[in-house]
Amino acid sequence: MELMIKPVLDPEFVPAVLWNRAYQKKATESGAPVKVVVALVRPDQTCSVFETELLPLTVENETATLRYMERTLKFLLWQRGGSKVLIAGCDPIAEQLAAIYSPGGERSFDHEFFGQKTYLETLELKICSFEQIPEAKETTIPLGRHLDGCRIGFDLGGSDRKCAAVIDGEVVFSEEVEWNPYFESDPTYHIEGINDTLKRAAAHLPRVDAIGGSSAGVYVNSEVRVASLFRGVSPEDFESKVRRIFFDLKERWDNIPFDVVNDGEVTALAGSMSMKENAVLGLAMGTSEAVGYVTPEGNITPWLNELAFAPVDFRENAPADEWSGDLGCGVQYFSQQAVARLVPASGIDLPADMPFPEQLVEVQKLMAEGDGRAAKIYSTIGTYLGYTIAHYADYYDMRKMLLLGRVTSGQGGSIIIEKAREVLAAEFPELEKQIEIVTPNEKDKRHGQAVAAASLPLIGENQ
Repeated sequence: MELMIKPVLDPEFVPAVLWNRAYQKKATESGAPVKVVVALVRPDQTCSVFETELLPLTVENETATLRYMERTLKFLLWQRGGSKVLIAGCDPIAEQLAAIYSPGGERSFDHEFFGQKTYLETLELKICSFEQIPEAKETTIPLGRHLDGCRIGFDLGGSDRKCAAVIDGEVVFSEEVEWNPYFESDPTYHIEGINDTLKRAAAHLPRVDAIGGSSAGVYVNSEVRVASLFRGVSPEDFESKVRRIFFDLKERWDNIPFDVVNDGEVTALAGSMSMKENAVLGLAMGTSEAVGYVTPEGNITPWLNELAFAPVDFRENAPADEWSGDLGCGVQYFSQQAVARLVPASGIDLPADMPFPEQLVEVQKLMAEGDGRAAKIYSTIGTYLGYTIAHYADYYDMRKMLLLGRVTSGQGGSIIIEKAREVLAAEFPELEKQIEIVTPNEKDKRHGQAVAAASLPLIGENQ
């Protein structure tokens, strides 16, 4: 497989989209492609169904087919979620997948994540007939866009807490406060930190009618299911003090409307609101990779969209995610971690133990000075992005790719977009015409996420 445009600092990159298309081409050309259907069922009985074709199920095709199916299932789980996976059409491969996604298997992290942590039940992977595959049942719901009254919006990141005070959609105060929640074992640090942010915003409002927030992780009706911000908290403290942390905060604020959702969803919502456009995939390159999706109808889905853990690079020795242990996942390509990973290859000399946010700042300084080494880092990320947009387009119906986050700020962000567009034009000209890569204007960069978060709760009789 030959790339038309290779990442300048990472020429061994194997884009998932090209690997998948090469496999699918071989399956079609085999003359006897094998139909396979995968259903991902959630506890609320919503269901995603995915169909594909495989090479004939022979010994010589087994390695490539298992690779294709495992990487596809991995992507589907982190994109759409599910606690029960039904697979029809490839029993021998499905048996191996069940072992891989078992408590003792290679994807034991995913087994635990999609089991008790996210859906509060054990992840099951079952072989079934085509007749046993349920019909797709996807629900969509409106999200936010409520701007009346005096509201607080907040966003919790891995290196800072952002907040804004909003009156009838206008920001009257905004602030960022640095914090380091990842390795704090005492949940009091998180609770009091968040409440401090709310109080800072409230000081600039005549009253507080509603509070809306966003944060990295999985949230179900504002309940924390899984979130890296709390990774240092013990399982016992997570259950007793973190899982319903936002309900406890709501009580402190006199039980006013208080909603919290995944930060990626708010990213996409903010873009949709500012552009007055739908079919938006928002991607924030910050401490991690945060993704959210607004459908062509302007709604959100029950999908997870946690693409930080979805594979984008299929080489055998791709960089490993430090949390899940898997290789080639988005977080290593579209975040501060990506910048830090590419620093040594660029020739920039920074201490290996320098925190990722500080490394990003140093790279941004060099970029502002016109340093070609820093430009190569951004060019490499842009090349990753071009191929990955094409990969995401195989799973999302999108017209806009909204980019934001600290990695995309400054001159480096322009290089990322320029390179991504170059890849799309060269390799995927049909997508280059269909998908527009956009960034927020300066006002929306400063306030868009907070305003969108503040717009989440509904005030009044219908809440």
